[in-house]
Formats: sequence, C-alpha cells, structure tokens
Amino acid sequence: MRHGKKFNHLGRKSAHRKALLRNLTIALVTHKRINTTLAKAKALRVYVEPLITKSKTNTTHSRRVVFSYLQNKDAVKELFGPIASKVSNRNGGYCRIIKTGFRKGDAAETAMIELVDFNEVYTNASKSKSAGSKKRTRRGRKRGGAGAAAATAAAATITPAATASSEEE
Repeated sequence: MRHGKKFNHLGRKSAHRKALLRNLTIALVTHKRINTTLAKAKALRVYVEPLITKSKTNTTHSRRVVFSYLQNKDAVKELFGPIASKVSNRNGGYCRIIKTGFRKGDAAETAMIELVDFNEVYTNASKSKSAGSKKRTRRGRKRGGAGAAAATAAAATITPAATASSEEE
C-alpha cells in the first residue's frame, strides 16, 4: 500500500528516480532551461527548489549538502555562483514550467522548465511594465481611508507653494 506517499514515483525504482532527478537538475543548473515531460518537470521543481534555497547561504555545510544531492562539482559551482547571486532576493518560486504540447511518438505531455531569473524576455517585460504603472491593490483607493487622507494632505501642501510662486511673478 502507498499510504502517505505523495510524490510522483515516475514509474522507476528509487535509485533510478534519484539518478534521473540528479541528472535533470545538473542539466537545468548548467543550461538554465530544459525540455522534458510534464511529470518529470513537476517532480524536478520539487527536487531543485530546496537546493537553490540552500545555495543562497554560501557555507561549507550547505555546499556539502548540495553536493551530496548532485555529485557534480561544476553544477555546485554554478549553483553557488551566478544562480545564487541572481535569486538572492527571491523568496521561492525559482523555476517556471511552461507546457509545450504533446510528444509525437507517445503523446506524452511535454514541458519546458526554466530558472525564472535567467529568462531575459520575461524579466525585461515585467520590469518595463511595473515601472510605468503604480502598485495596485484589490480594494482600490476611491474614498476614505489613510490613502485618500494622505493624497488630500499632499495636494494641500503643494497648492499654497504653487500659488505663492505665481504671485511673486
């Protein structure tokens, strides 16, 4: 019986599954984006995100823990170097999974998994969009509350200064 076993076994024995996830993680860390099946991508995200979180603290212990999962020095260097510096201010959600359709041979659902901070198209678009617009809330800022009071107070302080400068001229 499989009581309480919630992770996807991917149709493999445990050693084969660990090797598969290790190899997928190494490929994701070195290439920043890989194509695989949707089930493997979802299992990989659960596997790799704690390792990226661990890489944010660059200590000997965290390096050894990550190396025990990956067994690849180059991937550990990459993870603790450029990847850790880019994700240092992010609190999770380091990977993005995008469905890419179905494989021709066996109709398996495929997906692309990538590291969020290394996709220049999405990061540049989101920065330019956020720079032009103000921060929005769900409730809006129509009447009352501290937001409206602050806005009217700011408008009151600006108007006397503007009128005083126009009277001097």
